[in-house]
Amino acid sequence: MKNTLLGSLYLILASSIWGGMYVVVKVLVSVIPPLELVWLRYLVAIVTLLMVGFITKQNWRIEKRYFIIITAIGIIGYAISIVTQETGTMLSTAQMGAIITSSTPAFMVVFAWLILKEQLTLKKGISVCLATSGVLIIVGIGDLNMSNTLGGISLLVAALTWALMSVLVKRLPNDYSQIVVTTYSILVALIVLTPFVLPRLRLINPSELTHPIIWGGLLYLGIVSTAFAFLLWNRGLQMLNASSGGIFFFFQPVVGTLLGWLLLGESIGVTFWIGSILILSGVLLVIWEKK
Repeated sequence: MKNTLLGSLYLILASSIWGGMYVVVKVLVSVIPPLELVWLRYLVAIVTLLMVGFITKQNWRIEKRYFIIITAIGIIGYAISIVTQETGTMLSTAQMGAIITSSTPAFMVVFAWLILKEQLTLKKGISVCLATSGVLIIVGIGDLNMSNTLGGISLLVAALTWALMSVLVKRLPNDYSQIVVTTYSILVALIVLTPFVLPRLRLINPSELTHPIIWGGLLYLGIVSTAFAFLLWNRGLQMLNASSGGIFFFFQPVVGTLLGWLLLGESIGVTFWIGSILILSGVLLVIWEKK
Protein backbone atom coordinates (compact mmCIF):
# COMPACT_ATOMS: atom_id res chain seq x y z
CA MET A 1 0.00 0.00 0.00
CA LYS A 2 2.84 2.36 0.89
CA ASN A 3 4.60 1.73 -2.44
CA THR A 4 1.35 2.33 -4.33
CA LEU A 5 0.79 5.70 -2.67
CA LEU A 6 4.41 6.77 -3.10
CA GLY A 7 4.48 5.61 -6.71
CA SER A 8 1.26 7.51 -7.41
CA LEU A 9 2.77 10.64 -5.89
CA TYR A 10 5.86 10.33 -8.11
CA LEU A 11 3.70 10.00 -11.23
CA ILE A 12 1.44 12.91 -10.28
CA LEU A 13 4.46 15.16 -9.70
CA ALA A 14 6.09 14.15 -13.01
CA SER A 15 2.91 14.71 -15.04
CA SER A 16 2.23 18.03 -13.31
CA ILE A 17 5.76 19.21 -14.08
CA TRP A 18 5.29 18.32 -17.75
CA GLY A 19 1.94 20.09 -17.76
CA GLY A 20 3.58 23.27 -16.50
CA MET A 21 6.31 22.88 -19.11
CA TYR A 22 4.03 24.09 -21.89
CA VAL A 23 3.46 27.42 -20.17
CA VAL A 24 7.21 27.87 -19.66
CA VAL A 25 7.91 27.01 -23.31
CA LYS A 26 5.24 29.47 -24.43
CA VAL A 27 7.06 32.24 -22.55
CA LEU A 28 10.60 31.26 -23.59
CA VAL A 29 9.93 30.88 -27.33
CA SER A 30 9.11 34.59 -27.44
CA VAL A 31 12.81 35.18 -26.80
CA ILE A 32 14.55 31.96 -27.84
CA PRO A 33 13.50 30.16 -31.08
CA PRO A 34 12.30 26.54 -30.61
CA LEU A 35 15.38 24.87 -32.10
CA GLU A 36 17.82 26.85 -29.98
CA LEU A 37 15.60 26.39 -26.93
CA VAL A 38 15.69 22.60 -27.30
CA TRP A 39 19.48 22.70 -27.66
CA LEU A 40 19.96 24.86 -24.55
CA ARG A 41 17.46 22.74 -22.62
CA TYR A 42 19.38 19.55 -23.43
CA LEU A 43 22.69 21.17 -22.62
CA VAL A 44 21.42 21.83 -19.10
CA ALA A 45 19.77 18.41 -18.85
CA ILE A 46 22.80 16.39 -19.93
CA VAL A 47 25.03 18.12 -17.39
CA THR A 48 22.44 17.35 -14.71
CA LEU A 49 22.06 13.70 -15.76
CA LEU A 50 25.83 13.18 -15.95
CA MET A 51 26.22 14.51 -12.42
CA VAL A 52 23.40 12.29 -11.14
CA GLY A 53 24.80 9.32 -13.05
CA PHE A 54 28.29 9.64 -11.65
CA ILE A 55 27.06 10.34 -8.12
CA THR A 56 24.86 7.23 -8.22
CA LYS A 57 27.70 5.24 -9.88
CA GLN A 58 25.77 4.12 -12.95
CA ASN A 59 27.13 1.49 -15.36
CA TRP A 60 27.69 3.45 -18.59
CA ARG A 61 28.52 0.47 -20.83
CA ILE A 62 26.07 -0.26 -23.66
CA GLU A 63 26.29 -3.22 -26.04
CA LYS A 64 27.13 -2.21 -29.63
CA ARG A 65 23.98 -3.81 -31.06
CA TYR A 66 21.80 -1.40 -29.04
CA PHE A 67 23.55 1.79 -30.18
CA ILE A 68 21.34 1.94 -33.29
CA ILE A 69 18.21 1.91 -31.14
CA ILE A 70 19.60 4.56 -28.80
CA THR A 71 20.57 6.70 -31.82
CA ALA A 72 17.02 6.36 -33.19
CA ILE A 73 15.59 7.28 -29.78
CA GLY A 74 17.75 10.41 -29.69
CA ILE A 75 16.89 11.55 -33.21
CA ILE A 76 13.18 10.63 -33.29
CA GLY A 77 12.23 11.36 -29.68
CA TYR A 78 14.64 13.93 -28.32
CA ALA A 79 15.32 15.87 -31.53
CA ILE A 80 12.33 15.72 -33.91
CA SER A 81 9.60 15.25 -31.30
CA ILE A 82 10.72 17.95 -28.89
CA VAL A 83 11.51 20.50 -31.63
CA THR A 84 8.06 20.01 -33.22
CA GLN A 85 6.46 20.11 -29.77
CA GLU A 86 7.98 23.47 -28.89
CA THR A 87 7.37 24.82 -32.41
CA GLY A 88 3.72 23.79 -32.16
CA THR A 89 3.42 25.39 -28.74
CA MET A 90 4.88 28.63 -30.13
CA LEU A 91 2.37 28.67 -33.03
CA SER A 92 -0.67 27.65 -30.98
CA THR A 93 -1.50 27.68 -27.25
CA ALA A 94 -0.32 25.99 -24.09
CA GLN A 95 -3.58 24.03 -23.81
CA MET A 96 -3.32 22.74 -27.37
CA GLY A 97 0.26 21.65 -26.73
CA ALA A 98 -0.68 19.78 -23.57
CA ILE A 99 -3.81 18.13 -24.97
CA ILE A 100 -2.65 17.01 -28.42
CA THR A 101 0.56 15.48 -27.10
CA SER A 102 -1.54 13.60 -24.54
CA SER A 103 -2.76 11.45 -27.44
CA THR A 104 0.67 9.80 -27.46
CA PRO A 105 -0.41 6.63 -25.56
CA ALA A 106 -3.08 5.90 -28.17
CA PHE A 107 -0.58 6.24 -31.02
CA MET A 108 1.75 3.90 -29.14
CA VAL A 109 -0.80 1.14 -29.73
CA VAL A 110 -0.23 1.28 -33.49
CA PHE A 111 3.56 1.36 -33.23
CA ALA A 112 3.53 -1.48 -30.68
CA TRP A 113 1.50 -3.52 -33.16
CA LEU A 114 3.84 -2.74 -36.06
CA ILE A 115 7.17 -2.99 -34.23
CA LEU A 116 6.59 -5.22 -31.21
CA LYS A 117 3.87 -7.35 -32.86
CA GLU A 118 1.48 -6.71 -29.99
CA GLN A 119 -2.14 -7.62 -30.66
CA LEU A 120 -4.26 -4.81 -32.11
CA THR A 121 -7.73 -5.37 -30.66
CA LEU A 122 -11.01 -3.71 -31.60
CA LYS A 123 -10.90 -1.67 -28.40
CA LYS A 124 -7.41 -0.40 -29.26
CA GLY A 125 -8.55 0.45 -32.79
CA ILE A 126 -11.50 2.44 -31.45
CA SER A 127 -9.19 4.29 -29.05
CA VAL A 128 -6.93 5.41 -31.91
CA CYS A 129 -9.97 6.62 -33.90
CA LEU A 130 -11.23 8.60 -30.89
CA ALA A 131 -7.83 10.20 -30.30
CA THR A 132 -7.43 11.08 -33.98
CA SER A 133 -10.90 12.65 -34.08
CA GLY A 134 -10.08 14.67 -30.98
CA VAL A 135 -6.85 15.93 -32.53
CA LEU A 136 -8.67 17.03 -35.70
CA ILE A 137 -11.28 18.91 -33.68
CA ILE A 138 -8.64 20.67 -31.58
CA VAL A 139 -6.61 21.68 -34.63
CA GLY A 140 -9.70 23.40 -35.98
CA ILE A 141 -10.81 25.18 -32.80
CA GLY A 142 -11.33 28.91 -32.50
CA ASP A 143 -9.93 31.16 -35.21
CA LEU A 144 -8.94 28.97 -38.17
CA ASN A 145 -5.79 30.90 -39.01
CA MET A 146 -2.68 29.34 -40.52
CA SER A 147 -0.64 29.70 -37.33
CA ASN A 148 -3.05 27.60 -35.25
CA THR A 149 -3.35 24.98 -38.00
CA LEU A 150 0.42 24.63 -38.45
CA GLY A 151 0.83 24.56 -34.68
CA GLY A 152 -1.66 21.70 -34.40
CA ILE A 153 0.05 19.74 -37.18
CA SER A 154 3.44 20.27 -35.56
CA LEU A 155 2.09 19.04 -32.22
CA LEU A 156 0.59 16.00 -33.92
CA VAL A 157 4.01 15.15 -35.37
CA ALA A 158 5.44 15.55 -31.86
CA ALA A 159 2.88 13.10 -30.45
CA LEU A 160 3.51 10.54 -33.20
CA THR A 161 7.31 10.66 -32.93
CA TRP A 162 7.25 10.52 -29.12
CA ALA A 163 4.99 7.45 -29.34
CA LEU A 164 7.41 5.80 -31.78
CA MET A 165 10.35 6.62 -29.50
CA SER A 166 8.51 5.19 -26.49
CA VAL A 167 8.00 1.89 -28.31
CA LEU A 168 11.65 1.79 -29.42
CA VAL A 169 12.69 2.14 -25.78
CA LYS A 170 11.02 -1.22 -25.13
CA ARG A 171 13.50 -2.86 -27.51
CA LEU A 172 16.28 -2.16 -24.99
CA PRO A 173 17.10 -4.60 -22.15
CA ASN A 174 15.21 -3.94 -18.91
CA ASP A 175 18.40 -3.95 -16.89
CA TYR A 176 19.73 -0.84 -18.63
CA SER A 177 19.56 2.23 -16.41
CA GLN A 178 17.09 4.84 -17.67
CA ILE A 179 19.55 7.52 -16.58
CA VAL A 180 22.20 6.06 -18.88
CA VAL A 181 19.84 5.54 -21.82
CA THR A 182 18.43 9.06 -21.49
CA THR A 183 21.89 10.62 -21.21
CA TYR A 184 23.15 8.88 -24.36
CA SER A 185 19.95 9.70 -26.25
CA ILE A 186 20.18 13.38 -25.31
CA LEU A 187 23.84 13.36 -26.39
CA VAL A 188 22.77 12.04 -29.81
CA ALA A 189 20.14 14.78 -30.07
CA LEU A 190 22.72 17.44 -29.14
CA ILE A 191 25.13 16.18 -31.81
CA VAL A 192 22.37 16.18 -34.44
CA LEU A 193 21.05 19.64 -33.52
CA THR A 194 24.41 21.39 -33.00
CA PRO A 195 25.23 22.05 -36.73
CA PHE A 196 21.81 23.71 -37.12
CA VAL A 197 21.93 25.65 -33.85
CA LEU A 198 25.47 27.07 -33.64
CA PRO A 199 25.13 29.45 -36.66
CA ARG A 200 21.85 30.74 -35.19
CA LEU A 201 22.97 31.32 -31.59
CA ARG A 202 24.41 34.72 -32.53
CA LEU A 203 20.88 35.87 -33.38
CA ILE A 204 19.87 35.56 -29.71
CA ASN A 205 20.38 38.69 -27.67
CA PRO A 206 22.66 37.68 -24.74
CA SER A 207 21.18 40.37 -22.51
CA GLU A 208 17.75 38.73 -22.78
CA LEU A 209 19.15 35.45 -21.45
CA THR A 210 20.22 37.17 -18.23
CA HIS A 211 16.63 37.98 -17.31
CA PRO A 212 15.59 35.89 -14.27
CA ILE A 213 12.45 34.62 -16.01
CA ILE A 214 14.43 33.42 -19.03
CA TRP A 215 17.34 31.66 -17.33
CA GLY A 216 14.98 30.43 -14.63
CA GLY A 217 12.79 28.93 -17.36
CA LEU A 218 15.82 27.28 -18.97
CA LEU A 219 16.82 25.72 -15.67
CA TYR A 220 13.24 24.50 -15.18
CA LEU A 221 13.15 22.89 -18.62
CA GLY A 222 16.60 21.33 -18.33
CA ILE A 223 16.76 20.23 -14.71
CA VAL A 224 13.16 19.90 -13.54
CA SER A 225 11.17 19.07 -16.69
CA THR A 226 13.78 16.98 -18.51
CA ALA A 227 15.97 15.33 -15.86
CA PHE A 228 14.04 15.35 -12.57
CA ALA A 229 10.56 14.61 -13.96
CA PHE A 230 11.89 11.78 -16.10
CA LEU A 231 13.42 10.12 -13.05
CA LEU A 232 10.22 10.63 -11.04
CA TRP A 233 8.13 9.09 -13.79
CA ASN A 234 10.31 6.01 -14.18
CA ARG A 235 10.59 5.51 -10.43
CA GLY A 236 6.81 5.72 -10.12
CA LEU A 237 6.31 3.16 -12.88
CA GLN A 238 8.65 0.80 -11.04
CA MET A 239 6.24 0.86 -8.09
CA LEU A 240 3.07 0.42 -10.16
CA ASN A 241 2.21 -1.65 -13.20
CA ALA A 242 2.19 0.15 -16.56
CA SER A 243 -1.59 0.14 -17.07
CA SER A 244 -2.19 1.70 -13.65
CA GLY A 245 0.65 4.20 -13.99
CA GLY A 246 -0.47 5.40 -17.42
CA ILE A 247 -3.62 7.03 -16.08
CA PHE A 248 -1.53 9.60 -14.21
CA PHE A 249 -0.40 10.92 -17.62
CA PHE A 250 -3.65 12.88 -17.69
CA PHE A 251 -2.41 15.24 -15.01
CA GLN A 252 -0.23 16.71 -17.75
CA PRO A 253 -2.97 18.16 -20.00
CA VAL A 254 -5.10 19.14 -17.02
CA VAL A 255 -2.27 21.12 -15.42
CA GLY A 256 -1.19 22.53 -18.80
CA THR A 257 -4.70 23.73 -19.56
CA LEU A 258 -5.28 25.26 -16.14
CA LEU A 259 -1.92 27.06 -16.09
CA GLY A 260 -2.43 28.31 -19.65
CA TRP A 261 -5.76 29.75 -18.56
CA LEU A 262 -4.51 31.18 -15.24
CA LEU A 263 -1.11 32.52 -16.29
CA LEU A 264 -1.38 33.22 -20.02
CA GLY A 265 -5.03 34.25 -20.21
CA GLU A 266 -5.80 31.59 -22.84
CA SER A 267 -9.49 30.91 -23.40
CA ILE A 268 -11.08 27.47 -23.12
CA GLY A 269 -13.79 26.90 -25.73
CA VAL A 270 -16.44 24.20 -26.06
CA THR A 271 -14.86 22.56 -29.12
CA PHE A 272 -11.56 22.39 -27.27
CA TRP A 273 -13.14 20.35 -24.49
CA ILE A 274 -15.00 18.13 -26.97
CA GLY A 275 -11.68 17.27 -28.63
CA SER A 276 -10.04 16.79 -25.25
CA ILE A 277 -12.77 14.39 -24.08
CA LEU A 278 -12.38 12.32 -27.27
CA ILE A 279 -8.61 12.08 -26.80
CA LEU A 280 -8.87 11.22 -23.11
CA SER A 281 -11.57 8.63 -23.87
CA GLY A 282 -9.34 7.02 -26.47
CA VAL A 283 -6.35 6.87 -24.18
CA LEU A 284 -8.46 5.52 -21.30
CA LEU A 285 -9.53 2.65 -23.55
CA VAL A 286 -5.85 1.83 -24.07
CA ILE A 287 -5.11 1.97 -20.36
CA TRP A 288 -8.08 -0.21 -19.46
CA GLU A 289 -7.31 -2.77 -22.18
CA LYS A 290 -6.98 -6.18 -20.48
CA LYS A 291 -3.85 -8.18 -21.14
